[in-house]
Amino acid sequence: MLNDIKNDAQARMGKSVIALSGELAKIRTGRAHPRLLEHVTVDYYGSEVPLNQAANINAEDARTLSVVPFDKSMVGKIEKAIMTSDLGLNPATSGNNIRVPLPALTEERRTDLVKVVHGEGEQAKVAIRNIRRDANSQLKDFLKEKELTEDDVRKGESIIQQLTDEHVGQVDKLIEEKERELMEI
Repeated sequence: MLNDIKNDAQARMGKSVIALSGELAKIRTGRAHPRLLEHVTVDYYGSEVPLNQAANINAEDARTLSVVPFDKSMVGKIEKAIMTSDLGLNPATSGNNIRVPLPALTEERRTDLVKVVHGEGEQAKVAIRNIRRDANSQLKDFLKEKELTEDDVRKGESIIQQLTDEHVGQVDKLIEEKERELMEI
């Protein structure tokens, strides 16, 4: 029972850290990375699909992404989808190839992005703490039902706290790495 609660909490906390990692990958650092366009959707024959399912996305160099649609007729739609996304990018089309140059980040924009990173990190920490609260409440429920002793509950709470500290540490590490990456020129 104690192991089930621990394993469930550990798995859910791990998913929170993975989700944060995915969110941080979307935040632009000035370097071209294909994952930057992952959340952009395009109208592909009547249904909205992620851009990476309608085109091949590659990093041409450190500041340019290359988008090659699978279907030549999609060039205009993909270009429009990139332009209207929240990324503030202006693609340039040459034949089948769509080049997406990434403008250099200003110091002000970098500090704004650092604030966004810290906000995402705080959301992940809140999620981890909520998982801790749920696990501790499960332990107390088992104590009320006399399925666990008080010593088992204290031991369980200690284990859950260690898991929480470990995952919050991972979140802090991810935030620190992303902040360092953002502030690099």
